[in-house]
Amino acid sequence: MVQALDHLKETASQTAGPYVHIGLTPNFCGIGGVYDADLGTVMVGEKTLGQRITVSGRVLDGTGTPLKDALVEIWQADAAGLYNSPSEMRGSADPAFLGWGRCPTGAEDGVFRFETIKPGKVPFKDGRPMAPHITFWIVARGINVGLHTRMYFPDEVEANAADPLLLRVEHRDRVATLVATGSAPNYIFDIHLQGEKETVFLDI
Repeated sequence: MVQALDHLKETASQTAGPYVHIGLTPNFCGIGGVYDADLGTVMVGEKTLGQRITVSGRVLDGTGTPLKDALVEIWQADAAGLYNSPSEMRGSADPAFLGWGRCPTGAEDGVFRFETIKPGKVPFKDGRPMAPHITFWIVARGINVGLHTRMYFPDEVEANAADPLLLRVEHRDRVATLVATGSAPNYIFDIHLQGEKETVFLDI
């Protein structure tokens, strides 16, 4: 869940540069002694409630080539639809679920992978229920501002059809770019930065 920070001034944007992994995933870069493990690597534990799933995919450029130096973060609700956030006022989220993950794309195959749980439904700002989804944030060299998008689940057809955000997508054939492929427990979500299959990105 993105925390409201309307009391702060906007930080000037700049490219992520080639150093984003050094700062955010030092162990992945072979730099030890900063963290025992890179932050966001493990989202679930033995006591985490909900259906365990794996979400994997690639970040693809306009030619369909996987980026091998991108960084992907996800945010999501727990199995009951509650966020692990100070802004969550509807109840207490599962303390055994981080609700946030970070993964660099693989240096060899460009694949990111998250071991997580399937999120519950959360309300839209007007109270209508949104379909279960995971929010993605992508940075890489050449991306001046981090890109936001969402992943919905292919086995939530009815909920997706009524989702308030998906209903706002003007070109209906592009809704499919926000829906994963595969089935439980393994979902695949490729993110296309450009081209005919360009993923819908959100201005948030």
